[in-house]
Amino acid sequence: MTLDSISMYKRIHMIGIGGVSMSGLAEHITHFGFCITGSDAKESENTLHLKSLGVDVQIGHHPEMVSFADLIVYTAAIPKEDAEFVEAQRLGKKMMERSEFLGAITKCYSECICISGTHGKTTTTSMIATCFLEANFDPTIEVGAYLKKIGGNNRTGNSNYFILEACEYVDSFLEFFPHTAILLNIDNDHLDYFKNIEHIKQSFFKFTERLNETGVVIANLDDENTREVVSKTTHQVIGYGIENEHATFVAKEIRFDSYGYPTFSVFKNKEFYDTYTLQVHGKHNVLNALATIATCDLYFMEKSLIQKGLSTFTGANRRFEKIGEFKGIPVYDDYAHHPTEIKTTLSCSRDIPHNKTWAVFEPHTYSRTKDHLKEFASVLKEFDCILLADIYAAREVNTYGISSKDLENLIKLENENCFYFENYDAIVSYLKEHVEMSDIIVTIGAGTINQVGYQLIEKKSYSLIE
Repeated sequence: MTLDSISMYKRIHMIGIGGVSMSGLAEHITHFGFCITGSDAKESENTLHLKSLGVDVQIGHHPEMVSFADLIVYTAAIPKEDAEFVEAQRLGKKMMERSEFLGAITKCYSECICISGTHGKTTTTSMIATCFLEANFDPTIEVGAYLKKIGGNNRTGNSNYFILEACEYVDSFLEFFPHTAILLNIDNDHLDYFKNIEHIKQSFFKFTERLNETGVVIANLDDENTREVVSKTTHQVIGYGIENEHATFVAKEIRFDSYGYPTFSVFKNKEFYDTYTLQVHGKHNVLNALATIATCDLYFMEKSLIQKGLSTFTGANRRFEKIGEFKGIPVYDDYAHHPTEIKTTLSCSRDIPHNKTWAVFEPHTYSRTKDHLKEFASVLKEFDCILLADIYAAREVNTYGISSKDLENLIKLENENCFYFENYDAIVSYLKEHVEMSDIIVTIGAGTINQVGYQLIEKKSYSLIE
């Protein structure tokens, strides 16, 4: 493996180094002898971890750090008026957006496996990574959450395998050079960037066309949009599904135990392949497991190792993860921030024997809340009790005239047990006063709403926040 395209840059400064993707990338490239510095708006577990590795991370704006760097790497979320960004431009420094820099690294691996899709990327990337580790394939891994098996969100291996979560936002994945592209599903999201679903499908098609000549697409043929995209690709397609009998890999005889964990039989080209039992909830994870099985089979992994990898996988951080109990009441946390994902969260909660489900939801970005307001209300009203926090702004300012109060008003038309709170402490207090034995609590959102759960169980979070 060589890093010829970026090897001339010895000192690299990263603006926004505390983000989950940037921090993982920073840790990864320290292994190759680069001198890394970085800055971020606030201290976090990510920045503290990087400091423990010897990376010079400063909190706040430090334009003077730019002058010492040969290359500036920044995230798409960094505003163009950022002081360090402006200084780098003034000095004429070489600058790369994070995805372009990561794309240069993907060129170094002959077997770059990119997991894409609107929903399920992190879980499927984690499943595949777990199986490759179980098989001693020694992969390099970049995933968008804390994965217990590697003690973080990245790992540097010594093989030609690079397992990478590939996000479609601002067409980031169009900078990558995969050998295997996995398409989990295609849905309406990131409409602050994409014009509509047709624009999104065009982007995913372009992604499949970035494969090299021998590249393979592994696709969920149960998903209509995915079927349409892969029908146009010039590359080999390996399909999987539950409903689509024409897929190469099909799951049948799905059954769930009392904890909501599935067991199912897999058929390859209509012949029995193997039986699997998962330690994660929901039918959606059967599909994620099928994508994993198809990928592992493509790389000639022994069936017993695939089976062992999947049976020992207990979930990625913040993906319907049980984080503890409050006075015997189980507390779960889920990263869901799109109506389709929340439907899955609802389904998972229903698989667990309980009385009432308390959904603690923090909308993620103003644009997504406005674009999907009715859909959010439609699914959230199905929970027994809904507690709403303020919208997590992430990269945005509120130019959309939207708030969580709008969502509360809409939900209350059909479920009066919906309440908005101005801060996390108020939510924690309300839960402590009102939840009862046999209830379950689920914090939902891609921001920091998981802190409500950790306050309840009086435990420190180890989450990686974007």
